[in-house]
Amino acid sequence: MSHLLWFHAPASDWFEALPLGNGHLGAKVYGRVADERIALNLDDVWSGDGPRTLTVPDGPAVLADVRRLLLEDGDRLAATERTRALQGPLVESYQPLADLVIRSSGTATAYRRTLDLSTGVVGVDYTVDGTRFRRETFVSAPDQVLAWTITADQPGAISLDLSLESQHPITVDVADGTYGVVGRAPSDLTIEYRESPDPIRYEEGRGIGFGVALRAFSDGGSVTTSDAGVAVRGASRVTVVLAAASTFAGWRVPPGRDPLVALSAATAVLDSVAVDKLRERHVEDHASLYDRASLELGVSVELPTDERVQAVAAGGNDPDLVALAFNLGRYLLIASSRPGTQAANLQGIWNQDRRPMWASDWTNNINTQMNYWLADLTGLSECFDPLTDLLEGLASSGAETARILYDAPGWGSHHNADIWRATWPVGDGGDDPVWSMCATCGVWLTAHLMEHYRFTVDADFLRDRAYPLIAGAAEFVLAMLVDDGEQLQFIPSTAPEHHFVLPSGAKASVDLTSTYDIWLIRELFANLVEAEGVLRLSSSLAERAAAARDRLPAIRVTPDGRLHEWPTDWEPSEPQHRHQSHLYGLHPGAEIDPMRTPELAAAARASLELRTAGATNGGWTAAWLVALWARLFEPARAVEVIQDYLSRLVSGNLLHRDGDIFQIDANFGLTGCIPELLLQSHTDVIRLLPALPPEWPDGSFHGLRARGGLSFDVAWRDGRLTEAVVRASAAGTYRIALPDAERTVELAAGQQLDLVRGA
Repeated sequence: MSHLLWFHAPASDWFEALPLGNGHLGAKVYGRVADERIALNLDDVWSGDGPRTLTVPDGPAVLADVRRLLLEDGDRLAATERTRALQGPLVESYQPLADLVIRSSGTATAYRRTLDLSTGVVGVDYTVDGTRFRRETFVSAPDQVLAWTITADQPGAISLDLSLESQHPITVDVADGTYGVVGRAPSDLTIEYRESPDPIRYEEGRGIGFGVALRAFSDGGSVTTSDAGVAVRGASRVTVVLAAASTFAGWRVPPGRDPLVALSAATAVLDSVAVDKLRERHVEDHASLYDRASLELGVSVELPTDERVQAVAAGGNDPDLVALAFNLGRYLLIASSRPGTQAANLQGIWNQDRRPMWASDWTNNINTQMNYWLADLTGLSECFDPLTDLLEGLASSGAETARILYDAPGWGSHHNADIWRATWPVGDGGDDPVWSMCATCGVWLTAHLMEHYRFTVDADFLRDRAYPLIAGAAEFVLAMLVDDGEQLQFIPSTAPEHHFVLPSGAKASVDLTSTYDIWLIRELFANLVEAEGVLRLSSSLAERAAAARDRLPAIRVTPDGRLHEWPTDWEPSEPQHRHQSHLYGLHPGAEIDPMRTPELAAAARASLELRTAGATNGGWTAAWLVALWARLFEPARAVEVIQDYLSRLVSGNLLHRDGDIFQIDANFGLTGCIPELLLQSHTDVIRLLPALPPEWPDGSFHGLRARGGLSFDVAWRDGRLTEAVVRASAAGTYRIALPDAERTVELAAGQQLDLVRGA
């Protein structure tokens, strides 16, 4: 059951609906019988009408003021406020597309709704007036369509009406048995946290246009297509195939002007579909990714998924529900991030609001990164491709941002990005620098490129795509470093989204180099040197980076044993703040390790204990905490966080929900952090079951990856390792720590080795 979500009732709202997707087209299936609604999204339908122009007139002068205020005047509050002058336009917002509405009649009994993670198919089974019906919905990557089928065990029992609705203005277009609609996303939109008398604005000929087309095929009965929709009467089986397209033509240019072009593209997709092969092709494609890795933890509980969540909230222990949440995260990444699509945003590809929370954008001071922690670790390296695409766009846009704001070479990217590749501090002077002024977000993102190489050992990727981005980020950082006479300072610097309290009682956020930035810059420079070593390059840039790394401020520990968060041990505005940025060196970085750096590990533990004392975690915060506790070999603390997350912060379908807020980084993050309890490879020793929770006495995983191109299958019983198999995609010598011993093994590319035989 760790691969099946199931329920006795339809979804009560959008949050509870079941997600489907192929990276480009997303769907949420409610599972209603008489009035079904399938909410649709397209990854490239956003508000806006093309890239914005950054018009900050005097960026370098503002930067000089900020540095003077910090270095000469010591005025953190004035420096913080001065950075507002560096802010550019706000980001645009990801948009809903349309809803497929399916109306029929009858009262259902014996109802069951399912999402099979292993096939990517939502099923709805029910009985009406003695006839048994089955509905299936999936979104195919090979054929780029949504397919919906209904079958009945009595001939001629299916009658229904299909139509499309949208929150955007749409026009119906019917031709040759195809029912379609065209429309436009808003050309201008005010982000949800800003007030406006006219927040959603449409203008003829502006904005991203879209087209949605569908056809229905029946066994028996009749199918009639009109402006009102598609009417099916007296059929025994019906298959509906739907495709969608937009006029988005890349982030550099305004979108195409005629949405009928998008409808034509969607119709062409329908023309190429072989309906009888759709399901087979979809399942084969989905399984080729999904089957690479999985987690099993104990015996499945024979209850609907929502009731299992309720049982955990009541204090129950359900390790198999943890495994289901892990496997769901992999499913969601497969569904929302495929080669050629946009990267998974703050909600993956699922959004119901025209003004979604935080624009449903890419939030790059943790959230976008967390979306992809699981990709290589759980065998989904192809799903990583869209993140590389995003970074290449950010680097291109960010070169202009670096020049205009800082007169710096290379490229920089700040806290928020959108489909038009915004890279500047956003807010137009009206947003808080505590989050807007975060100039090293691009630096953090480049760390993923080096990690992708370490997992895949793909030198071509490193040379052709990763290295240029890493080198560009290093150029930017080197230009931004200021010699204060003793050290090199990165200014302006923040600890993302966390204010410090000045002796006056005022709150500020901009300072000399924060611990967060020290970790990021140290890692960036080390990655550049490592990349050049792999590629057999030797550049002056790497030499300068290595020398600069030695002159960065040291990582410091406070007198009471915590890691500094800022250069001065300021009073934090929120001792239990949701960001753990000063602990980056523990995770996702690799500089803190209890075995290699016990003093820093002790300081990280003290910081983490203060941060979590009495805290009420949010979703993505909980995920990060799991990894941090795992890296400190504290499985009991990690499991406590997981239990709290599953009891408070998910809907009945295990998708993250905190009130009316959905952020998919929590789901992705949990899947990316749970493996840290079971397999660690961030040091020169690969550790198997390094922090196995006692609450998970029996279990297994297959296909988890380790850096160096290794894959592991592992099983344990009564807390004891019973089986361990390693496979190598690249030749090498590896140190592998088992729970009771360490082994050094030499593996050839393609070799499999039994480290522990099944018992």
